[in-house]
Amino acid sequence: MDGADGVNGTSGADERWQEAWGRPEDALARAVEVLRAPRPDILPRLSRTLGTLVPHVAIAQLSGVCTFSPTHAHGLPELTEGISSLELSRLAERTTATTSAGRPWQGEAELAGRTRPVVVVTATPSGTPDGGTSAGATPDGGTGPSTEGPATGGPTTGNGAVLVLVRADAAPVPPGALAVLQQLWELVIAHSDHRSTDAGPRNAAASRVSANARARAIAEFTGTHSAALSAILAPLRSADLDDATARRSATELAVTALLDLRRGADLDRALSEEPADAAFARLARELRPLLRHTRVRLDAAPPAEAARSVPADAAHTARDAVRAAVLLMLEQEKPGRLHVSWQFTADDALRAVVRGDGLGVLAVDALAVHRTADRIAALGGRCTVEAVPGWGTTVTVDLPLTLPEPALVSDPLAGLQPRESEVLDQLAQGRRNRDIAAALHISESTVKFHVANILAKLGVASRGEAAALAHRAGLPNGTVGLHVAS
Repeated sequence: MDGADGVNGTSGADERWQEAWGRPEDALARAVEVLRAPRPDILPRLSRTLGTLVPHVAIAQLSGVCTFSPTHAHGLPELTEGISSLELSRLAERTTATTSAGRPWQGEAELAGRTRPVVVVTATPSGTPDGGTSAGATPDGGTGPSTEGPATGGPTTGNGAVLVLVRADAAPVPPGALAVLQQLWELVIAHSDHRSTDAGPRNAAASRVSANARARAIAEFTGTHSAALSAILAPLRSADLDDATARRSATELAVTALLDLRRGADLDRALSEEPADAAFARLARELRPLLRHTRVRLDAAPPAEAARSVPADAAHTARDAVRAAVLLMLEQEKPGRLHVSWQFTADDALRAVVRGDGLGVLAVDALAVHRTADRIAALGGRCTVEAVPGWGTTVTVDLPLTLPEPALVSDPLAGLQPRESEVLDQLAQGRRNRDIAAALHISESTVKFHVANILAKLGVASRGEAAALAHRAGLPNGTVGLHVAS
């Protein structure tokens, strides 16, 4: 990624932006127009306003304080659908490393699968001296609990935010336009930060959902940490390696694990769903270090429906169960070959299978170790162990992709707003956020906001529980509790 901040533009470019922004009253009027927009519409409104200042085809932002929905984008769908939090975070790091404080960066960078001309601007909320706030907010209304220091997965500007404008060409933006862009973005972030300090009940509910999501992310990091420690211990316990080789291998694994833990802080992946192929590929990467210093051969069979999404809690639990089964087989079964596979069953469950050709002596309750069996049961799943002495052992874990139906209560949907009832109706049909947004003609970020409110009002912890409750109340086929939006 090459570029430089403050690149001189042509006189024509100077004249174009100054016609719309040159007078102070014009610039202030445009800023007020952005700040008056409802929270979900701030980013689209900002994009339209910046069209005469820095022409662009897409706009994206990442907040370092929001765990509810840290990444938002607006513009060409082929761009906005491919932009990730990790890419935006790297651009923020590049900007702070190559430019002085308070100056945007312009150049070319890898974004949404290819190299594109971009302008990147960062800002830090002013709630506290170090940029922290009591409850951070994104420009389009997401909220999250307070943090100190750089947010996990966010830019290196502490609890700040990064704005990325994807341009149609690489023509340099005049320095004056870049200066106005910087000030406007800092104004938007400061305004959002002050809004969050007086958050209403709906935003407080979203923050509670964010806290639950963070707890799930911490649980996932715990599993990754456990896998890293097991991989480090493998060469140290190996009888086939001398002391020097074992120490060198353990050191290399430790360094790699630390880097992976830092890079693995992409929280938006831990908040909702994971593609099945990506979730299984991550499992395969975690298993290989466990087998690196053994003679065991690993056969990994990913799910056939690679593009299907898996709820994050189901993916986490499946990986945890497979890791536990592999470690137990290595210690007790002495296999020469392990076969690991994921598949989707006809009754809408994720089935994880670990098959080894070892001694066939694994106990039926083997997965009770590390509370793995409890995690499986908490999701309504089941685990079976089939051990045949002399032939090997098969461990099968079935995890339903929707949670069991909760007990029916009288009119459980009475507290939902009309738009929330419409979103719940779509959710009960098994549709993803992108499909719901298209069906209701709203943005995907607005759908996420409504889903957070629905979970809080219904007192459930996941989309699966909300869908089950909706089915019990008569959705989507019935009309119990359904309000039609005007």
